[in-house]
Amino acid sequence: MKIIADLCIVPMGVGPSVSAYIREVRDILAGTGLTHEMHANGTNIEGEMSAVSAAVEACCQRLHELGVERIFCTMHFSTRTDKPQTMAEKLARLA
Repeated sequence: MKIIADLCIVPMGVGPSVSAYIREVRDILAGTGLTHEMHANGTNIEGEMSAVSAAVEACCQRLHELGVERIFCTMHFSTRTDKPQTMAEKLARLA
């Protein structure tokens, strides 16, 4: 099932700056081949639900390997059965 997800990963207990950890997340997502776009408070990702879930798991695993003991994640996603739709198509509809 194809989804468009909005993911926010928050490494906890690592201090006020989390940019080093988010760069790791960015690099993992870049290696998945999934279409994704980072924004100020998270990342939009599109793809098969299983592939997106596997990518989120890989991100969390990597952060734990880096010593992050606790991670808070939120993910919202949408699906459609009436037609295929990409993130770019959704945004284009706003123009």
